[in-house]
Amino acid sequence: MQNKDTSSQPELTSPAGLSRRELLLGLGAAATVAAAPAFAAMPGHDHSKHSTQQPDMLDAANACVDKGERCIAHCLVSFQEGDLQLADCAAKVHEMRAICDAFSYLLAANSSYVRDYAPVCARVCEDCEKECRKHEEHIECKACAEACADLVDQIKLVFDKA
Repeated sequence: MQNKDTSSQPELTSPAGLSRRELLLGLGAAATVAAAPAFAAMPGHDHSKHSTQQPDMLDAANACVDKGERCIAHCLVSFQEGDLQLADCAAKVHEMRAICDAFSYLLAANSSYVRDYAPVCARVCEDCEKECRKHEEHIECKACAEACADLVDQIKLVFDKA
C-alpha cells in the first residue's frame, strides 16, 4: 500500500491565484452577508414578547426555586444525621419547587396561563412559608420562607389590582 501524503502535493489554484478552498470560503462568506437582511426582523415585528412581561415576579419565582433547593439540601443533611423534624418542611418545599419552577417557565414565556396559574402558585408558597417559619432557626428554612412571602407579595401586587 502506498501512503499518499497530500500535504506535499501542490494545491490547485485558479488563474487569479486563489486556491479552491479560498474560493469556497469567500463564496460562503459572501452568501452569508447577502442573506443576512432576509433573516433580520421584518418591519412591524413585535419584540415585546422577547422578554418577560413580569421581570420582578420572574425573579421572585426563581428565588423560590433557588432557596427551596438550598432548604431541601439542608433537610437532607438533617435526615442523614437521623433528625426527621424537617420532614414536613422538606415535603412542602419539594411541592413549592415544582410549582414555582413551572410558574417561572410560564412567566419567562409570557404564557397566557400565568394569570390562571398564579393563585395556585401563591397558595403553595403560602403553605411552604408557613411550614418553613416553624424552623426559622435554620437559615435555609428562613430564607425559603422569605422567598415564598416575596413571591406571594409579587403575585398579589400584580393580579389583585387587575
